[in-house]
Amino acid sequence: MKLHDFIATHMDDILTEWEVFAQTLSGQDSEKPDLVLRGHVKLILQAIETDIETLQNPQQQQLKSQGQAPTVLFSQQSAASIHGALRQAGDFSLLQVSAEYRALRATVLRLWLQQVGAMSDQTIQQMVRFNEAIDQAQSEAIITFSELAAHTRELFLAVLGHDLRAPLNNMGLAGDLLMRGNLELEQIIELGARVKRSSKMMNCMVNDLLGYTRTQMGSGMPTLREPTDLLELFRSVREEAAISHPEMQFELHADGDMQGWFDPVRLHQLFSNLLSNAAQYGTPNRPVSINAQRSGDSVIVNVKNYGDKIPLAALQSIFKPLVQLPTDAGNDGRPRTSLGLGLFIAREVAVAHGGGIKVTSSKESGTIFTVELPVHLSDDDNKRLAVPAAIDS
Repeated sequence: MKLHDFIATHMDDILTEWEVFAQTLSGQDSEKPDLVLRGHVKLILQAIETDIETLQNPQQQQLKSQGQAPTVLFSQQSAASIHGALRQAGDFSLLQVSAEYRALRATVLRLWLQQVGAMSDQTIQQMVRFNEAIDQAQSEAIITFSELAAHTRELFLAVLGHDLRAPLNNMGLAGDLLMRGNLELEQIIELGARVKRSSKMMNCMVNDLLGYTRTQMGSGMPTLREPTDLLELFRSVREEAAISHPEMQFELHADGDMQGWFDPVRLHQLFSNLLSNAAQYGTPNRPVSINAQRSGDSVIVNVKNYGDKIPLAALQSIFKPLVQLPTDAGNDGRPRTSLGLGLFIAREVAVAHGGGIKVTSSKESGTIFTVELPVHLSDDDNKRLAVPAAIDS
């Protein structure tokens, strides 16, 4: 059987094997088939199938092997290009995208060669044509992926510059007023508070930017573990959130031993980002809650708020840098930042601790971010494990 005929008649078998591989890359289960992009890969294979049976001269063959196909089968609107764009939006890496095409190539050739009785010049020629076509598809996916990634970086710098301008202007105006020297004490105190708020906002942006930069350089989020009482950390985070969001109510409940070896600075950043996000998108007349529970060798923390349900498509990219959720709250006076790094940083901190973070959202139950943190107790701590009574505050 010729290769293009084999692809057409065995499409489902090929896609089934590739789908299993794609799920291992995305970390998603079969309940979210849209992340697997089965339909787009089918279109890619159909384009390859058509290309294999299309006559071409040696010059066209050479151009296609270099990723420069002189044919309308591949374009910016091709399935391969769309596949690359969706993978970039889905927080895949270039290595993962390349691995998908490598798996697709290997799957097709392995299944086809099992039915080839003996190698012939025609068989070899079909293999060459197939490899040229899949190289072209991979090239288009990577080009689209890279262009979107570059655009994201440029957008990030533009957003950073825009968001830093507001607190800088506030601090500059406060400085101008203080230089007049004829202010009342209450006015000076108010200006000092304004400068402090602006400084804190800028500091949060810089911390998120540094964390993002470290992860993009491949070193991951650095952590420095030390004996940490998560209950005290939660109380501190809650107090800061209440000051930053006076219109919101924050509740804390902890059950079990909250002691362990963590990086308190990173975890403070993680839960500050989660509470800030919950306050920004929550309903002011309903509380934001932190529920922490010891479960075996881990601490499970749920941060919950009530607001608009987050669509499934948004949930799938919510931890990606520069992603912001739409809000119907409008300009209600609640502080907002637009870097879109808070949840990305939260995920990276959780991963750096050997844990993870996930999110669910419904109109009835609200939006819940669940963080799992392995405790990593020392030997001495293991000897004195105890479970105190539940604590509400």
